[in-house]
Amino acid sequence: MSSPLENARIGIVGATGAVGTLTLRLLSERGFKNVRAFASSRSAGKELPFGDGKLVVEEATPEALRAGDLDLCLFSVGTSRSEELVPHASAGGAICIDKSSAYRLVDGYPLVVPEVNGARALEALERDRIIANPNCCAIPLTTTLKPLHDAAGLKSVHVATYQSVSGAGAKRMEALRAESPAEHNLIMDWTWEGEDSDEESKLRQETQKILELPELPVAPTCVRVPVLVGHSEAIWIELEDDLSPEQAADVLRGAPSVRVLDLPEFPTPKDAAGGNEVLVGRIRCDPTVARGLSLYLSCDNLRKGAALNALQIAELVLAAEPAASRSR
Repeated sequence: MSSPLENARIGIVGATGAVGTLTLRLLSERGFKNVRAFASSRSAGKELPFGDGKLVVEEATPEALRAGDLDLCLFSVGTSRSEELVPHASAGGAICIDKSSAYRLVDGYPLVVPEVNGARALEALERDRIIANPNCCAIPLTTTLKPLHDAAGLKSVHVATYQSVSGAGAKRMEALRAESPAEHNLIMDWTWEGEDSDEESKLRQETQKILELPELPVAPTCVRVPVLVGHSEAIWIELEDDLSPEQAADVLRGAPSVRVLDLPEFPTPKDAAGGNEVLVGRIRCDPTVARGLSLYLSCDNLRKGAALNALQIAELVLAAEPAASRSR
């Protein structure tokens, strides 16, 4: 598919990582041609496949990103590196979409899932042009919750996540491949903040921010599972108004980026891997509350949970900004 935005000047910062390399592949598939790859000094000079050719990796330095020759930068680096580099790319005039947690919960920076609150991304064009890409579990969760909230109003959310090792990076994927099945286990490899882990706190607060429901009770439990790619979530919601499982399924069938599976099919990370949709199934009543529903989802955390969501934001803001203003 050829994109009308194919001539936009795009920089991928963190291009050699799992999300960065997928981002390059998606950009090529969607018709973007004017793309540069940036990474640490250790990777500078390496070649990465892009379309039918190769990109030579450049070192991601403040000077290179501030040069003013990029329309948009997609950052797939850690929080500290984003805090260091994003302001320089922004000062150089680039729209910055950051996948780390550096800006997600900072006031004034939009946290965007295009299907949920895409208009918030456009607000950044009038300010410092920095947009945060949400956590890989908050993206599929809010993509699923938003249409249900619009239909019947959310009163509370409980969610248990089963997150694949790819969410922890390429090295964790390599480590899992090297393990025997007897070594596989569930892991809570997060930093603990009081009673919640940082992952659980992020999921709660990001969900509230994306949905613009700051008082919504959200109770998460997050674990990592021995799966290479694909996050899954078990969700229990209490609604303000009546909504049957059948009605909820119909609502979700009409929602963007969601595919409802009817029994005997149900969502699995294996089925979600390589796809761009949030798979939702096992929609049923939760008898513990008056207006409760329970459902289950799986999503490719590297695609819709990270790279694809950021690219959808990029296409949204590039289409909104006149081409002349990007030809500085």
